[in-house]
Amino acid sequence: MSWTSLSHHIDDGVLTVTLDRPDHLNAFTPTMAGELERTFTEVNDNDDVRAIIVTGAGHRAFCAGMDLSADGNVFGLDESRTPTLADMTDLRSDDISRVRDTGGRVTLAIHACRKPVIAAINGVAVGIGATMTLAMDARLMSTNARFGLVFGRLGITPEAVSTWFLPRLVGMPRALDLLYSAEILDAKAAQAVGLATELHAPDDLLKRARELADRWTLGRSPVSTALIRQMTYRHASLDEPEDAHRVESLAMFYTSVGDGSEGVAAFREKRSPRFTRQASTMPPFYDEWTASS
Repeated sequence: MSWTSLSHHIDDGVLTVTLDRPDHLNAFTPTMAGELERTFTEVNDNDDVRAIIVTGAGHRAFCAGMDLSADGNVFGLDESRTPTLADMTDLRSDDISRVRDTGGRVTLAIHACRKPVIAAINGVAVGIGATMTLAMDARLMSTNARFGLVFGRLGITPEAVSTWFLPRLVGMPRALDLLYSAEILDAKAAQAVGLATELHAPDDLLKRARELADRWTLGRSPVSTALIRQMTYRHASLDEPEDAHRVESLAMFYTSVGDGSEGVAAFREKRSPRFTRQASTMPPFYDEWTASS
């Protein structure tokens, strides 16, 4: 399948995904949603990729939110339906494919990704252009960028699972203020409230994102990295520490007999490790754990 709203480039294990509709300020569409969901699903089985950077084409915008020029329901939803909470039980059901929030499909795929994900926000990021980055591991922003959770201005609600991610990033009082006010923040203000991880000059942004990707993943075990990412996100919302201990015990067991044995040997021999396990093949408990958590 070809890509119509994204471009992909792999360089030494780092996949750069570019939102590629510069004539429309990289505005989000249902097609882009499907291509992003596919990207973050397929990358789990691509052992040539160790990290992902997401950015926007051009210099003006990362993503200017939903493309509001489309005919019909601009969010791609089926207005003939009257869905209920019971209809949403099985999110994989084709019957609700045009009831589900398209942004949420993207951020759930990012959340399930086994590779670190870095947003390089090169310009305006509003609406889904902002909320899709909340599921990423870092948000590096250009000093020219802007960030807005503007849903209240449009009479709609936050999406892309942002009501789950946002309070975890900035705390509940600040999350409510950002959502109620619907203000568009400049880069310094976004950093001050905890949304931007780092600020960089526009010409340095992608270079710095690449340096961070290398710092996180070069010389690291792909399986260990995948487990670290998933355990940290999933365990942060657990009620009891014993539940984290159960999974950490299994993760420690399987990594200790996998890449861990090589890591220990490399440490003893004072050399760089040669990890061979790949994130496309996770330990036996992984699928059951992630499906239930």
